[in-house]
Amino acid sequence: MDRTLRFTWELDGLAAALKIGRDDVVRYFRDGRRISFILERRFRDAHPGWRLAASEGAGYDLIDEAGQCWEVRSVSKNIYFCPSYMVGSGRRFEEGGFFEKLDSIGGYLCSDITLFPDVPVFVVPSPLIRRLYDTGQLGAGTSISRDRFYSLVVPALKAVEAVEGATPRPVNPDQK
Repeated sequence: MDRTLRFTWELDGLAAALKIGRDDVVRYFRDGRRISFILERRFRDAHPGWRLAASEGAGYDLIDEAGQCWEVRSVSKNIYFCPSYMVGSGRRFEEGGFFEKLDSIGGYLCSDITLFPDVPVFVVPSPLIRRLYDTGQLGAGTSISRDRFYSLVVPALKAVEAVEGATPRPVNPDQK
């Protein structure tokens, strides 16, 4: 699988279908809490054999054709890699739970929703996140800024692609 791809939407058509203004569509789809549901299905539909987790409460969002689990995450101001139950008011990061998460999934499907309606998606394997954590490059609780994602994770991902012999090129799954 390519590690970098792109999901695009036709903004005017989407606004017309939803019967709301373009600005409201952009505001809504740049909110990670809202677009994640759509991104999960968009990714599933772009990859034959993939399926959604059995429930919203699962520790992952998608299962690939080989049975490997994946977590969908949005890149906005920040992105975090620890389990969702560790994020929010009154919650705290627990390293053991973070490692369990990494061991249970193939990785993260990180979508830069700040660029909606043209959303780049990065397929980031768990071992890469583990290496960045072990070398102290991830922030407290594994949260990093969008800028840090692009200066740290994306270049590391391209290095992984080079080692694996993959061609690091954006693809549009909408054009089959």
